[in-house]
Amino acid sequence: MIQEVYEGDKRLNITATNTALVSGNLLGVLVASSSTGTLKFADVDGTIVNTMSVAAGTFYRIPCRFRGGLTVTVGGTLDATIFYKL
Repeated sequence: MIQEVYEGDKRLNITATNTALVSGNLLGVLVASSSTGTLKFADVDGTIVNTMSVAAGTFYRIPCRFRGGLTVTVGGTLDATIFYKL
C-alpha cells in the first residue's frame, strides 16, 4: 500500500516583505530566483531566523511554530514560496 506523505498544505509566494500569515507551522521556503537576496523570519516572540543570504533553486527547511503574525523581511531581489500549515 502506498501512503502519501506531506508536511504542509499551504503556500504563499512572496517577492517583497510580507506579514500576511497570522499563525501556524512553518515548513520552509523555496527560493526560485535571487539576486543578492536575503530573508529574515520573525513573529511576535522575536526572531525565528536572522537575516540569511539565499541562493536560487534552494529549499531552506525551517520547522517552527509561529504565532501573532509571521514577518518575512526581504532584502535584495528574490522570488520565494513559503510552505506552511495552519
